[in-house]
Amino acid sequence: MYTINIRKNTQGLSIFYGFRISHLNQVTQYMNITVCEIFKSIQGESSFAGIPFTIIRVTGCNLRCAYCDTSYAWEGGEQISVGKVAQKALDFNLKRVLITGGEPLLQPASLKLIRLLRKCNRKVLVETNGSMDISVLPRNVVAVMDIKCPGSGQTHKMNWNNLKNLRPYDQVKFVLMDRQDYEWAREIYRKYLANTRNEVLMSLAFGSLEPRSLAEWMLSDSLEVRLQLQLHKQIWPDQLRGV
Repeated sequence: MYTINIRKNTQGLSIFYGFRISHLNQVTQYMNITVCEIFKSIQGESSFAGIPFTIIRVTGCNLRCAYCDTSYAWEGGEQISVGKVAQKALDFNLKRVLITGGEPLLQPASLKLIRLLRKCNRKVLVETNGSMDISVLPRNVVAVMDIKCPGSGQTHKMNWNNLKNLRPYDQVKFVLMDRQDYEWAREIYRKYLANTRNEVLMSLAFGSLEPRSLAEWMLSDSLEVRLQLQLHKQIWPDQLRGV
C-alpha cells in the first residue's frame, strides 16, 4: 500500500514516491481542497459503469441544474490538504479514482490532486459540468463532460470552446428531462460529435423520463450513443450519499 511521505532532503526539495517536488510549503500548507465526501462505490455512470471506484466529491458548484441530485455538495465540506485527500483515496486500494462534485475545476487544488493520483498510478476520471475550461486537465485523465440541455436551465453557461478541447478518450454526457431535451441533444451530437472518437452518453434525469422512451427514440433515429442509466441508484435506491 502506498503511503504519502513528504520530507525535505539536503537540497531543500521534497521527495514524493521518488518524484522531486519543489516548494514543499505549497503542497503541505497552502494546497488545501474543500471536500464533501470520499468513499468507494460501484461507478454508476460513463463507460466505466459497474467498476469499483474510489470517489472524491469536492464541494462547490457554479451551476444550479433543475435536476441536480447532489445539491448537498454546493456548500460546506471540509478543507483538507491535497496530500491527505490522496492518502485517503489510496487507502481504499482501488486502481481507479473519480473526482466529481460539485464542480472539481472550480478549485485549482483539484489539478494538484489529479497529478498526485496519477503519479501514484491511479486512473483518474473527472466529472465536469461543461462550464469550465477542460484544457487544463493533464494528459490521460478522462474528462466526463456534461453538455447542459435546455431542461437543466443552465445551457447559457456552457463553455462551447470545450468541444474543441476534447481528447479522443474524453466522454460527453447529456442529461435529458424530456423529448425536447433529446431532440436538442441529438442535433448537438450530429453537428459536433458524430464524427469524433468520443464516447457520447445520454442519461435520464432521475424520475423525469422513462428509459424505454429514450431507447425507442435512439433506435428510431439510429443514434450511435450510449444510453446511460444511473447504476448506483438502482443498487442503492434509498441512499443519497456515499454511493
